[in-house]
Amino acid sequence: MITVGDEVIVGFDRQRLEVLLAREMHEKARLGAAVTDAVPRLQVDGAYVGRVKADSPAERAGLRPGDVILELDRQPVRNAADAECIVGGLRKGSLVRIVYARQGQVIQGELMV
Repeated sequence: MITVGDEVIVGFDRQRLEVLLAREMHEKARLGAAVTDAVPRLQVDGAYVGRVKADSPAERAGLRPGDVILELDRQPVRNAADAECIVGGLRKGSLVRIVYARQGQVIQGELMV
């Protein structure tokens, strides 16, 4: 028995296996949080977290609404576009470092996208 993502392949169905593997390789990394530019809201550079999707990489990393993402994958995040660009360039399943601010404190952690 082989599993790819959430799919189970019983026996050896090569065609189905190839389709699932191709789909798995093309899936994009995701953060699971709605972000906007922090500057208009808080007068700081970063990506302001508005919502965090349940059971998302962002939630598992500890992000909460109101946090400001300062760094992803050791790259500075000046605004929401930076965060989206960095995440968009990552492979699904990558483990990356995240730095964010919450109520004046800087917090570091890891995030699997």
